[in-house]
This record gives sequence, structure tokens and C-alpha cells, in this order.
Amino acid sequence: MSMAPGPGILAAFEAAKGFMPADEGLALYAAAADAGRLGLPLLEVGTYCGRSTILLAAAARAAGVTALTVDHHRGSEEQQPGWDYHDPDTVDPELGLMDTLPTFRRTLHRAGLEDHVVALVGRSPQIAALWGSPLGLVFIDGGHTDEHATADYEGWAPHVAEGGLLVIHDVFPDPVDEFTGQAPYRVCLRALASGAFTEVSATGSLRVLRRTGPGAGHR
Repeated sequence: MSMAPGPGILAAFEAAKGFMPADEGLALYAAAADAGRLGLPLLEVGTYCGRSTILLAAAARAAGVTALTVDHHRGSEEQQPGWDYHDPDTVDPELGLMDTLPTFRRTLHRAGLEDHVVALVGRSPQIAALWGSPLGLVFIDGGHTDEHATADYEGWAPHVAEGGLLVIHDVFPDPVDEFTGQAPYRVCLRALASGAFTEVSATGSLRVLRRTGPGAGHR
């Protein structure tokens, strides 16, 4: 299986709303292609408008597995009105609340990937509490508070299969990035300190860790 997406998938990724740069996207696809060999689902936490979901879904399609994506679609802290990352196009005009689900569905449809994705709409800890099967990859790209990043790690890291990958986005070691990336950085350090994960690669703010031992994230 190719470790790089085809030009159509890359174009769909580039056209989608979102914040992931191309080099990190290519690293995510390569990780998903690697993890797909386990024959287990690939899951992301933090769908937003589906930019990264395109890459997971394309890798899942090639591997014959399913991509899963978890989000309440009401936007994380920095995407609310008044914040830098707010996009007025993602507001439900009737409710006046963020709703990225329609944009996400259009994104997947345009990319021809709807049949390869299961969208889990709800809060990550609630869904994780119900989850009971192993995953080939978990991509943590949700809220940037310690509360949310820690809950995503504790909820989903235990489900990464032996040899599977834990991918963490927005890992910024510099304390100047406290709002955008220190919580994911602390989660990354915790995963490595647990002895269950070994770092495989770093591309920009994307870290890829492989499960090489038991135990991470168990309560």
C-alpha cells in the first residue's frame, strides 16, 4: 500500500476547511497507511470540517478498514465567536451555535469517501466510555485544554492495539504556545513516560507514537 495519498485525495484535503498543513497531513496519511496493516479501524478525535478525516478515510479505504471520527461539532474553545479561529460559515443561523457537521458531510461527499467513514457525533469521553474494541490508530486532535486533551488520551489510548499508533496533533513544546499546544504536548510526554508508547516520528506539531508495551492511559 502506498504511504502517500493520490493527487485527488491531496486536492480534496487542500480544499477542505481546517488548519492542518500539508506536511503534517502527509505524515498523518503515512501513519494511517502503516496502522491500516493491522486490519483494525482508524479513529480520530476532533473532526471539525473533515480536513484530516479525508486522509484517514483514504488510508482506511486502501487498507479495507473503517475510519471513525469523534466530535460534538459545536466547535472547540478557540473556534467560538470572538476567537481567532472562528469561521462564521460554520454557525447554524437558526440556533446561533457552531455546527460543523454539515460542512464535514459535504467535505466527505466531495471527496467520495462517505462510505468509508463512521461519524460519531457526541462528546469524546461519553463515546470512549462505551468503546470496547481495539483500534489500529488513534489520532488526538480535539480540544486544547488540559481537561479535554487528558480526557481524550485517557479515553482512547487504552484502545490502541499492540503495534498500533497514537498520533497527537498540535504538540508545541515551547511554553509561549500554552493556549494552542501545551496540553497536547503534556499528553505526549505522559504517553512516552507510561512505557507503553515509543515515538516514531515528528513532523511539525504532529507526533506519531507506536504502542510497544501495555498499560498507557488505563484508569
